[in-house]
Amino acid sequence: MIESLLFSLDGREDIARKIALSANSWNKTEAQNIEIGYLRNQKFSDGELCVDFTDSLRGKRVYLLSSPNTSDEIIKLELAIDAAKRAAAHEIIVILPYFPYARQDKKDQSRGPIGAKVMALKLEALGATSVITYDLHADQIQGFFEIPVTHIEGKNVFDNYIYALSVSGMTDIILCGPDAGSGKRVKRMKDQLFKKYGVSVNYVMIDKTRKEANIIDEMIIIGDVTGKDVVILDDMVDTAGTLCKAADVLIENGAKSVRAIISHGVLSGPAYDRIDNSILTELIISDSLETMVHEKIVVFSVDDQIGMAIAANNLGLSYDALKSSKKIEI
Repeated sequence: MIESLLFSLDGREDIARKIALSANSWNKTEAQNIEIGYLRNQKFSDGELCVDFTDSLRGKRVYLLSSPNTSDEIIKLELAIDAAKRAAAHEIIVILPYFPYARQDKKDQSRGPIGAKVMALKLEALGATSVITYDLHADQIQGFFEIPVTHIEGKNVFDNYIYALSVSGMTDIILCGPDAGSGKRVKRMKDQLFKKYGVSVNYVMIDKTRKEANIIDEMIIIGDVTGKDVVILDDMVDTAGTLCKAADVLIENGAKSVRAIISHGVLSGPAYDRIDNSILTELIISDSLETMVHEKIVVFSVDDQIGMAIAANNLGLSYDALKSSKKIEI
């Protein structure tokens, strides 16, 4: 039996332990369990990085957990993949709760790069044998890889939250896609709620135009939100400018309340101040990235879904097949 080790590259051992606990809950014997591995991160005075594993990796299945949202974290991940390959790891599975450069999934300029494709090429070329990732900015990113990709959709993390709202007496819930690209995400959540919980909700879309980058010219709501409790669904919130403006427009058009479910809380620059001063009732995000404590922000963990993806890989099953089976209580 191939031994499995899980390493946290960005120092979030608490998340790694929760993921390992979740993954191990599917195993029938202790011999199948995923163990936490350890490594040393070094940074020289000139900024150069080095990653050194303290565990033997020869013939083992190695899971590398990272949400590399900075250049240093990307380099650290690349060095770790190379080190694992040189240490004769049997498999190298990269776990990316947050996929770097996912917003660059196509050419926006005539001579611009496709950043997500660059990331895929680098991971694969260095020796990654498969990838587990969470709620990509665009489904097409999976096609940038020639190795297996397990893509965990946001609906699997947040559907229970919307269901809980519906049974708490909130009967006027309506989903909202904040732009043209969010249609699939909203439709998937709508279908999931009906299939899994028997909850039927409608949805509206927002059509927005820009004067220039980061400056919204106009937002038009396609649909009626009068008297509704609106739940905005999106994959990423960065500076929160567009999100807060969308909330304002929804309230101006008769919405009773506005919440937002966003998979990745990048939350850079003025984001926290904007959320604090916004009319949003709540912002619900995942722990794919580290987030400051904030009274309006609720954090859901992706640990159980990632643990399930790891267990499926170790057991030779598909993620969807395992999701529909029964977990072993530990």
